Amino acid sequence: MTDKLAPRLTLAMVLLLSLPAGVVAQGANGNPDNTGYGTAAGEFLLLGAGARGTALGGAFAALATDVSSMYYNPAGLAQMPRPGAMVGTYDYLADTRYTWGGLAIPFSGGQRAIGLQLGTFGFSDQPVYTVDQPDLTSATYSVSETFVGLTLAQNFSDRFSAGFTAKGIFDQLGQANGSAFAVDFGANFHAALADHPIRLSFTLANLGTDLSYRGDAINVDVPRNLDPSIPTLPQPGQLRTKGFALPTTFRVGMAYDVMSGNDNRLTVMSDFNQGNQNRAGFTAGGEWATARLGGSGFGFAVRGSYSYAPSNNVDLVNPLSQTSLTDEEHLQGLAAGGGLNYASGNFNLGFDYAYKYMGILGPTNFFSFSVGW
Repeated sequence: MTDKLAPRLTLAMVLLLSLPAGVVAQGANGNPDNTGYGTAAGEFLLLGAGARGTALGGAFAALATDVSSMYYNPAGLAQMPRPGAMVGTYDYLADTRYTWGGLAIPFSGGQRAIGLQLGTFGFSDQPVYTVDQPDLTSATYSVSETFVGLTLAQNFSDRFSAGFTAKGIFDQLGQANGSAFAVDFGANFHAALADHPIRLSFTLANLGTDLSYRGDAINVDVPRNLDPSIPTLPQPGQLRTKGFALPTTFRVGMAYDVMSGNDNRLTVMSDFNQGNQNRAGFTAGGEWATARLGGSGFGFAVRGSYSYAPSNNVDLVNPLSQTSLTDEEHLQGLAAGGGLNYASGNFNLGFDYAYKYMGILGPTNFFSFSVGW
């Protein structure tokens, strides 16, 4: 290790650990935990966009300047150098699948950018189980959850950019369907520290209306008279339903280039997050990327992160306990991956992969493909 690199690594570690330290301090007051775990609807909105962001966890918000920044931090879209598109698919748990795609175009000489994104999650043709037939019925049901978002971002100076996304959320649960509207806000500040780039991000995601349901599943026939001895004709009715809040999340992120050059970059990053359905959590990760291997247009990147989510550490027997998890379950939140890319002039291609471990539920895999022109 060179004499110049050692101080940079020390500084990076201090920066990296500064955000999670605040999270630990919050949990030390001993107050009862009144967090509304599992009370939000539409949590497929938290599944990410692109394999690069999945491998780096939520901390990617400070670094994102590609098409997937529409999801992680709308402000990053204004720093895209050229139009681009990305599509990815997530082989998620229990034979479910999440797919995300986006298209973004800079304009006004690169000062502004606009983008469109689409995310879908669900499964189909699952058997219906009832009290009368607990093993199997002939009926099946499907789940299809979708969001569509339109993003606008702008550079306000050579160091500051901001953006917002307006999106519609549509939820089809069997014979019930719901909809909601939400917005994302993001800001990005980039500067230099010890002659190396540093980036700060602030994002607020999924702030919007409650997700309420309607449809045939809540339509019922009810008797006109509750006395069973009096014959009556059933009357149509509708069950009263309650709207569920979306998973609104606030994030503060930071990314610092420990090593930066024309062809090589090593970035460490950290993220503090607070959701309305969870206690405060954090993510820490890093990315090493290299370009123009052997003078060619090819390059690659290696990534890894760990995300701490308090809801994964709840003891269901004693909810006030800090954790009841085994060593295997403690691995939940680990993610890793890499990517290959090719660039020639304004044209570039990229392929990325991410592996995310979900504790006792097992591993998941995310693949994405991107193109720029």
